[in-house]
Amino acid sequence: MSRRPVNPARRFADSASIPLSSSLHSKSKSSPYLSVGVLLLGAILLIGYSYSGSGLFGGDKNGVSKIEGESSCTVDVQKSIPFLKKVYGDSMRKVLHVGPESCTVVSKLLKEEDTEAWGVEPYDMEDADNACKILVRKGVVRVADIKFPLPYRPKSFSLVIVSDALDYMSPKYLNKTLPELARVSIDGLVIFAGYPGQPRPKVSELAKYGRPAKLRSSSWWIRYFVQTGLEENEVAMKKFEQATTKKSYKPGCQVFHLSSYR
Repeated sequence: MSRRPVNPARRFADSASIPLSSSLHSKSKSSPYLSVGVLLLGAILLIGYSYSGSGLFGGDKNGVSKIEGESSCTVDVQKSIPFLKKVYGDSMRKVLHVGPESCTVVSKLLKEEDTEAWGVEPYDMEDADNACKILVRKGVVRVADIKFPLPYRPKSFSLVIVSDALDYMSPKYLNKTLPELARVSIDGLVIFAGYPGQPRPKVSELAKYGRPAKLRSSSWWIRYFVQTGLEENEVAMKKFEQATTKKSYKPGCQVFHLSSYR
């Protein structure tokens, strides 16, 4: 909405009816502390406004999840892309991301050199922006219920990255989904899962995810991987830890590196 310039004459004329304004401009015996206080308040508001544009008070939208009320592992995925490239090298040429905000992750991956990326968004995308809608129309990102078989052939991708999706699944559906994720990967899976005790989604968000998040311990996940016949990729795990430690970065979520089925 456009705003018309304020008429200075009218502004000062109207100020006579405003107690605060009249106290500032009146020559009567007003307290000097009031004027100083108002000036300080104005300075604070100006500083806050300027910093909000630079991201100090939430202006940085690139590192903020749209998943309200919870810690997002998808943000960790975005921050971990440079480290994953060092660990997996050529295996980052064809990547599938599975999880909410897949458009954001795929867009970031596509900016990397020699990297093709696709995504599966397991939840509704009513609030998707235009860039995301274009990726969906092109078939780069698909909206699909991951409790059912994925619409890809076996070993379609060199690497599959999953975030903020498995935490919302019961073991009944994990038994179907995890082997399916391994089926479409060649060199492995990287799973980002929440830590027990992390903030959970608001009640208003539960309808979107279907059920509350079940944040499981690392020991639970490791036992589960063994039960499903998936082995941890210890080489990739050590390389990832070394790379992140060197840059003093610690992911806010658990990160598991799994080898694909032989």
